[in-house]
Amino acid sequence: MKRSNRWLWLSGLILAVILLTMIAAPSSSKLNSGSTYGRAPDGYGAWYAFIQKQGATIQRWKKPFADLTTEKRPVTLLQVRASLGFQALSSKQKKWVETGNNLVILGVYQGVSGAKFSTIQRSLLGDVKIDTSRRREITSGEEADLSDSFGAVVWQKKYGKGKVTFAITPHLAANAYQDYSGNFKYLANLVTHQDNLILVDEYIHGYKDQDVREREGQGNLFSYLGQTPLFPAFMQICVLLLVVVWAKNRRLGKSASLGTPVVDNSAAYIQALAAVLQKAESSDFVVEMVGKEEQMRLQTALGLGKTPLGRDTLIEEWKQQISSDNTELNELLKVQAQKTKIGEKQLIDWLVKWRSLRQILLGENK
Repeated sequence: MKRSNRWLWLSGLILAVILLTMIAAPSSSKLNSGSTYGRAPDGYGAWYAFIQKQGATIQRWKKPFADLTTEKRPVTLLQVRASLGFQALSSKQKKWVETGNNLVILGVYQGVSGAKFSTIQRSLLGDVKIDTSRRREITSGEEADLSDSFGAVVWQKKYGKGKVTFAITPHLAANAYQDYSGNFKYLANLVTHQDNLILVDEYIHGYKDQDVREREGQGNLFSYLGQTPLFPAFMQICVLLLVVVWAKNRRLGKSASLGTPVVDNSAAYIQALAAVLQKAESSDFVVEMVGKEEQMRLQTALGLGKTPLGRDTLIEEWKQQISSDNTELNELLKVQAQKTKIGEKQLIDWLVKWRSLRQILLGENK
């Protein structure tokens, strides 16, 4: 395959992966909106904990609505919709309510009225804060439960032995209203009916029992990945593996072997020894060893042989051969003769002065 065609295919694959990520990645915020598992402001985790403390018999329902017929005792089902929807009930819902069950639906679509967006509604359980301008005009067979002059916010309708309670706002007792105890108490009162079992519909938020997942063909790993952000990541890994195999692991051409780096044993030894001496704070040893070596270089340059000479002799020869100013040399030799520990800065200054002296003497450029 030509190189130009290869890059064209690679560009196409990358673009496909990006599009797949944008389309397939699910939105967890939509699932948790109105869910008792949600801890965000629009979740119902705080209210669920509140009603449990009240001693109510409440459970999370993670099965389809049709499975409610298996419950032997009367049930009150709470459904919190993530977004406003129409209030029309299905025939199955009506039949289920008619047998003596109750249904509470929060988030029913209604038109906008002239009411203020934020209002305080009075109830027997305390003030209830409502944040919506939508209102319901009550019709025959309906009864307002929470309303003002613009219409009802919460209303009820009987079906046979049971009833359905509708609320316009899906956030009636959401986490954002934890400071309004009236909201929590009001919703708790709506779902409490004699000895009914209270169920909160989590199936509509995407939560399902294991047997339901298996029944719906979602009990395997691939179906799970398909509903989580792991699926796009899994697809990206697969595509990248295919690209690597297809390109034979040659990103920009033939593979080049790396040469073995040459290790300078002398430099490595010196660096290791310097690190040990620094850690041990053995500056006196460094001054002694380096001083002897520098003195020997000085004697050799002055033609004095390799036999160590005294400080006075070196200074005198320096005056005669190099310069009458022997102050710097005298200081260097004096530090060496003291044989005491000096600070790191003093040590560096001492070494720099020896180097400067050597440059003057030998004409070094290093």
